[in-house]
Amino acid sequence: MEYTIQKLGLIAGISTRTLRYYDEIGMLKPARINSSGYRIYGQEEVNKLQQILFYKELGIGLEEIKRIVAAPSFDGKSALREHRQKLLEKRQQLDLLITNVDKTLAQHEGSITMTDKEKFEGFKQQLMDENEKLYGKEIREKYGDEQIERSNQIFKNMSEQQHADIEQLGAQVINTLVEAYAVGDPASELAQKTADLHRQWLSFYWGHYSKEAHAGVAQMYVDDERFTAYYDKHQPGAARFLRDAVLVYTGMGQS
Repeated sequence: MEYTIQKLGLIAGISTRTLRYYDEIGMLKPARINSSGYRIYGQEEVNKLQQILFYKELGIGLEEIKRIVAAPSFDGKSALREHRQKLLEKRQQLDLLITNVDKTLAQHEGSITMTDKEKFEGFKQQLMDENEKLYGKEIREKYGDEQIERSNQIFKNMSEQQHADIEQLGAQVINTLVEAYAVGDPASELAQKTADLHRQWLSFYWGHYSKEAHAGVAQMYVDDERFTAYYDKHQPGAARFLRDAVLVYTGMGQS
């Protein structure tokens, strides 16, 4: 079956303006243009639009969606399985938040008492999901699924006090890093204090420590522009300075 741009927009619940934009950027082109100059879409385009809307629902940007669906290796059936898994995870997250709201209402009504840990259930999962979306692929490739799942479990089981402590430690890393950067020497006492604080911060999540992994994380801060931007927003050049300080601290920069 074929559709004009108006009919496809109607059944998909999106505007014709959006479909024209998808055409302009090369993400979803019509099957053909009829003699009257109207865009005509066939079954292949309908299926592709469904995939695009699935990816949008999962919060993926248009440039990334375009890259995914245009790839020669793109497999629509595998993509649907992936969409289903992601949506199940999203439903689980919503269920956690709904349960949290229900318990909070019940507490206000005096029928139950919530622990402080229970008050933050669901929000921790949301943060982990956001981190997974932003950095999951890179850190899983670098450190493996087992390490990441272990770190996630540690985070989920943190008490409110532990979470406050690690937030304070993270802020201390940044503040000391900025002070050390002003000194200008990665081997300075202040820079090495920063590296040690950073070790403590990582160990909080990892549950163990290795110099190789520490140095690898610090290098990733330089190699990945997203991590670089996070540290450099506090002090331009801070990510590279932290990497150098950690290499001195671990001895991994020695030839």
